[in-house]
Amino acid sequence: MPKEFRYRGYTVEELKNTSMDEFIELLPARQRRSLLRGLTVEQRKLLERIRIAREFSKNGGQVKPIKTHARDMIILPEMIGMTIHVHNGKEFIPVQIKPEMVGHYLGEFAITNKPVKHGTPGIGASRSSMYVPLK
Repeated sequence: MPKEFRYRGYTVEELKNTSMDEFIELLPARQRRSLLRGLTVEQRKLLERIRIAREFSKNGGQVKPIKTHARDMIILPEMIGMTIHVHNGKEFIPVQIKPEMVGHYLGEFAITNKPVKHGTPGIGASRSSMYVPLK
């Protein structure tokens, strides 16, 4: 049987039932400071759209994907189970929010750079490539 996830001793259901102030006290210093300073306009819009989508899905409706550029939004317990499309600078990456992600930033799960995959050098790439025989 898999072990039940707990965040600082609290189960997911207990986290969902705590107030925002109580939850903020559980976070690490950087996230706590960020939330105590207040949410930006974009973060507020995202949170409102998440709440609307949650209500809409409870009524049995089909939810459109929630897209956002707010990579600096901290994942809150009420976001668990949602899929949020986070912009990585080029496209929107779908991020399925799991309980283990609580307290992290959305941007951590939408990588902005692609690993470099080197190919063979082309003609004129270097002095040594002059002597590569052509097929």
